[in-house]
Amino acid sequence: MTRDTPYINDTDPTAEVLRRVFGTFPSGVVALCGTTPEGETVGMAISAFIPVSLDPPLIGVAIQNSSRTWAVLRELPSLGVSVLASDQQIEARQLAAREGNRFTGIDLGNLTDGGAVFLANSVSRFDCVPESETPAGDHTMVLLRIRALSLSYDVPPLVFHESAFVTLSPLGEADIT
Repeated sequence: MTRDTPYINDTDPTAEVLRRVFGTFPSGVVALCGTTPEGETVGMAISAFIPVSLDPPLIGVAIQNSSRTWAVLRELPSLGVSVLASDQQIEARQLAAREGNRFTGIDLGNLTDGGAVFLANSVSRFDCVPESETPAGDHTMVLLRIRALSLSYDVPPLVFHESAFVTLSPLGEADIT
């Protein structure tokens, strides 16, 4: 498809068409992870992540209603959100898998006293607690309150665009006035 291709004008789009059109918007990829009281590490990859509020500090994620992982994570007292780095494609795919041990071979970073888990070498990390959930069709919008955070400026993020991972490259200095 090129810029000269006519726009899709669909008043009753299928899930396939919606997925394709939604995929034109590039997004970062995060890992949402925590530890159960029994010591099991639980987590998932999410590409529907947004910064929401500075005061109070909130971020948001959209989670499929059918997620078995969210059913466990939502009960935990603390959750780690790691913004994945461009070289963490394998980790993203593994955390998105429906079956198997999602953490085999994944280098985990710090674990907080509250049980938030972070992936090592991620771009940034947020230690969060669930704030609220709002039904949104076949997903649930989850707001997470940030309790602590850290950042690595020199690591480019992993970007998901049109069902593939892509790399960002700077266009030059932005002139924002």
